[in-house]
Amino acid sequence: MLNKDKWDLRYLEMAKLVSTWSKDPSTKCGAVIVDPNNHIVSVGFNGFPAYVDDKPERLHDRELKYAMTIHAERNAMIFANRNLYGCTMYTYPMQACSECAAMMIQSGITRHVSFNKRPERWNKSFQIASDMFKEAFVEVKLY
Repeated sequence: MLNKDKWDLRYLEMAKLVSTWSKDPSTKCGAVIVDPNNHIVSVGFNGFPAYVDDKPERLHDRELKYAMTIHAERNAMIFANRNLYGCTMYTYPMQACSECAAMMIQSGITRHVSFNKRPERWNKSFQIASDMFKEAFVEVKLY
């Protein structure tokens, strides 16, 4: 195993751990941002904004939950509170959606590592994200 693969898998394990902090009853997502020196910059998980009550009835209403949830990638970028140029974003259990991909590209993230897990309902978004990453020269590694 290459040294890069070893670190990739370690940070994906960390993203998996961070995902357990989510209160989402169906999909728990985690993200870890690492700088070019392999230092952890930020972590994030999917959930409602701070101070917004994550009542069970909201979490079990898919349409409402999606409208209120901040994705793990976005939370990690917000909490980083610094320039992310050249950083790598690790996500679990799936790659970034198109909206998160756009924010990652705009924030300067140059590498995205995740798993090749593709829930059917996200296929179109993942394809758009993949196209944007390719066009913006963001390296993508899916295990």
